[in-house]
Amino acid sequence: MTGPATHPIHPTRPTRLRTRARRLAATGLAVAALAVPAGCGLGTAGGYVPDATLAGPLEGVSLEGTEIAVGSKNFSENILLGKIVLILMKAAGAEVTDLTNIPGSNSARQAQVQGEIDAMWEYTGTAWISYLGEDEPIEGTEEQYEAVAERDLAENDLRWLPPTPANNTYGFAMTAQSAERLGITKLSQIQDIPVDERTFCVESEFENRPDGLPGMLKTYDIPRGEAQGTPDDNIGLYQTGAIYEATAQGECTFGEVFTTDGRILALDLTVLEDDRQYFPNYNISLVVGEQLVEDHPEIEELVDPVAAELTNEVLLGLNAEIDVEGREASDVAEDWLRQEGFIA
Repeated sequence: MTGPATHPIHPTRPTRLRTRARRLAATGLAVAALAVPAGCGLGTAGGYVPDATLAGPLEGVSLEGTEIAVGSKNFSENILLGKIVLILMKAAGAEVTDLTNIPGSNSARQAQVQGEIDAMWEYTGTAWISYLGEDEPIEGTEEQYEAVAERDLAENDLRWLPPTPANNTYGFAMTAQSAERLGITKLSQIQDIPVDERTFCVESEFENRPDGLPGMLKTYDIPRGEAQGTPDDNIGLYQTGAIYEATAQGECTFGEVFTTDGRILALDLTVLEDDRQYFPNYNISLVVGEQLVEDHPEIEELVDPVAAELTNEVLLGLNAEIDVEGREASDVAEDWLRQEGFIA
């Protein structure tokens, strides 16, 4: 995705992205960060890895004799993704170590850089800003991915496999009924609706940062604090988890969300298209130690077809099964892989 010339550049954006990376890792949606001793000293709550046999496009891929430790951060989506790759690698004959559910994004990253973890799913925006220390995200999905992959390989001997289509970034959602009633599908259409409908549920931090709500309003030509703009009374401040329910209950028209959060689907919310590409890219890739990929190129053959199917829509549904229905991530991962014909 390529952002427009009007995309604002703000000196405070790095703070925003680092804060988001920490929040995603530290406030996982209903996943407890239990400290269980692991062989490498990491505190995880990995759980079990189901047995399976590779099928469909993965049939015949072999990792026999390979030892692979797979990690994840301690929020639902990342644990789910870790379970998916654990099931696949075990089915391919690898001896796997489940180090999913590591408390803290920085702890998980450090474990991989130090070689305690061989494979873990990561987000391009998080790595670029939080790990590689860049000040500004790169516009364009492929451009951001390529920049991260090149830097991480050169500096840390970590190989980024091709990314999923899923992009777990910021967004604004509304009820399906409101979207139909107002006839809008894009953020650029908010400026055309009546002022009394132009109401927002956001986090207090997001409302106050110039690169949060103020920058979004500016990018989409929505005046702030004017009779025909967006009065301060139109903006409600909420805790992150409360925004989804508040939006669904009509306390505001537009709620700040993460675009693959399962509550979007469970509450029948509609995410508006970010048609001026204001929000950064957070596409997801499996990151593997370079030496391991060189020794076992089958890993990419095993993961690529599966990663290609992980869209926002797919993750919305799978995350909802964990966070709304209360299912175990390993069970959700196994069922999806069987449903898609990757295992039998």
